[in-house]
Formats: sequence, structure tokens, C-alpha cells
Amino acid sequence: MPKALIRWLFSSAFLSFPQAAGPIAFSLLALSITGDSRGGAAMILAMTIAQVIGVIPFTRLGNRFNSVTYFQLLTLTRSMVLFCIVLASWYKLPFPVLVILASLAGLVNGAAQGYLRVILNHVVNANRLPRGLGMAATLNEMVFVLAPVAASGLGSISPVFSLLVITALGILPAILIPRLNIRSSPSVVKTQQRALTRPVALVLICSTAAEATVAAVEIGAVALALNFRYEPVYAIFFTVPLCLASVLGGVWVSIRNRMSPPGTVLLHLCLMMLGALMVTVNFSAITTIVGVMCIGSVIAPLGTHFSLVLDEMSPPHLKAEVFALLRTSNAIGVIFASALLTVTSLSLSLLMITVFIGIVASGMAVAVLGKKRVVETNCK
Repeated sequence: MPKALIRWLFSSAFLSFPQAAGPIAFSLLALSITGDSRGGAAMILAMTIAQVIGVIPFTRLGNRFNSVTYFQLLTLTRSMVLFCIVLASWYKLPFPVLVILASLAGLVNGAAQGYLRVILNHVVNANRLPRGLGMAATLNEMVFVLAPVAASGLGSISPVFSLLVITALGILPAILIPRLNIRSSPSVVKTQQRALTRPVALVLICSTAAEATVAAVEIGAVALALNFRYEPVYAIFFTVPLCLASVLGGVWVSIRNRMSPPGTVLLHLCLMMLGALMVTVNFSAITTIVGVMCIGSVIAPLGTHFSLVLDEMSPPHLKAEVFALLRTSNAIGVIFASALLTVTSLSLSLLMITVFIGIVASGMAVAVLGKKRVVETNCK
């Protein structure tokens, strides 16, 4: 495996670490300051909304710079703001200050992810992109399993110390990223093509629906455990199978190393819809776990396909913006699922998300059939 790819993979994993550890770390921090862990959710919400707001301006701002240098700048900016949260916590500043700082840290998240994906295009050949993305998906899933555990363990010592360690690890992507000279051509940057075309929008909506499904299971895991009269701690019966299935899906993508055809992607969406329906019905713990695994098994294949197809759709000077929008569509999916679970029951939320997935799958089917008819007409 090329050394540059290894460095990129670890950069990708550590870039996700603060977001993966954030919910636990911020909740423990809020509990120590205000006596109420719900403040952590406010910090995460502020960070996520800020990511949606900042994605386009901060991505476009980087067009004039070397992509690697700009990625490092974004990563260091986020780490500096997180360190400010550490200082604010240490000096016991009012909690709203921490929420504002969390939103500032989130402003650059989407842009950083977009430029990280652009850099991968220059690290590996096009025919190895599926494998690289599959390996990244596997590593990221492991990070999202291990980071909350690490945050919880360190938080038991000190919530401020936990956040300090998370901040330090968040600097590593700027150090590990391969040193490359990647610039957009000035003559290309002046073109008037938009990043958000109809085909791109369809892919982003698919990504939002998929992420909303995953987020609903992750956020609603405790409620699922309570539905079956288990203790809240047994929520891991649903989150761990989800993560394990996702890791296996990433391994499968890495081994296969091919872009999935549209028909296969449609089947993946249908499998996710079936899994969401099984979780919604809540017939038994076993069938619910099987449904969760159906959802988890297609996370990496779908994510890899969305990234590859957007790569094909976008010109070089818009790739960072399109990839950042893909990451932001995932954040919107999390916000959507969180909002539903806040105002409705778990079953109703999952039902609405299942319907959403069904509509998206239908839209994908119409697009695939329409494209097939155009090809057949041209052949005649």
C-alpha cells in the first residue's frame, strides 16, 4: 500500500475523531459545568448547524490556495477553537460561550472534509478510488465506535482533560496529510457551472436519507432497548451490530474495488428501507437487530458510490465544494433524524424516515430507467 495513502487514511480517521467523541465529551463537560448533560446536545447541534452554514463559503475560499495547505489551515482552525473551549471550561466561563465556540468549530468541518476527499484523487489512481474509500469508511466506522469509549474513559478522569486530548488528536490530520501541490487552474475557476445541478441534488438527497436512517438507529438505540424492557445500557445490542455490519460493508467495498452500477445502488437503498421497516415494526429484538444489520451493511457501499458518482459529475474546480456538500448532506440527515425523534415517538420517526427512503429509492429508479431509455434511443 502506498505510504501517501496510509497517511491519508489516518488523516481521514483522525479528522472524524472530534465529531465522533463530541457527543460524549460535550455532554460530560456540560454536566460538570451546569449539572445537566443536555447542554452537550446543544453544543453538537450548534456545531452541526454551523457546518451547514459554513460549507459553501469556506470551500470556495480555498479555490485560490493549495488544497493541502488550505486543508491544514482548516484543521488547525478547528483545533484552535476546540482549545478555546478547553480554556473556557477551565476558567468556568458561562455555558452559552461554549455553545458559541462549538458553532465556530463546526463552521469549517464540511470544507475540511471536502478538501480531504479532493486530496485522495491525487493520492491514488482512479481505478483504486473505490478501495481507498472503502478502507476509509472502515476506519471511520472504527473511530465512531472507539472515540465515544475513549471520551467516556478520559471524561471519568476530567471532562476538560478529555476534551484536551480530543483537541490534540484533532491536530494530527494537518501533520499526517501527504504533502502535495494541488491547485485549481485559474482559467477553469472562472467558468460559470454550478456545483448543485439536478443529478448532484438527487445524490445528495439519497445521502441525506441514508444518513437519517443510520442516525435514527444510533440516537434511538436507548429507546429501542427500553421498548424491549431492557436496561438503557443494552442499547449496545443495536449500535454494535450496526457498526460491525458497516465495517464488514467497508471491507467488502475495499476487496471488490469497483463502482456499483445504478441497479445495485437501488437494491442497496431497498435493503436499507427493508431494515428500517424491520426496526420500525419492532416485532422482536432479533428481527430488530437483523434490520439494524441490513442498514449497517449498506452504509459503506452507498457512501462510496455517492462519493465516486459525484466525482464523475463535478469539474475539477468544483470537486471540493461538491464533496463538502456531500458531507453536509449527511449532517442534514442527522439534524432531520434528531428533530423527528425530539417531537415524535421512535416508531413514528422511523416510519417517516422509511417513507423518505422509499421516495428516494423511487426517484433513483425513475432516474435509472430514464437514463436507460435515453441510451436505447441513441442506439437505435
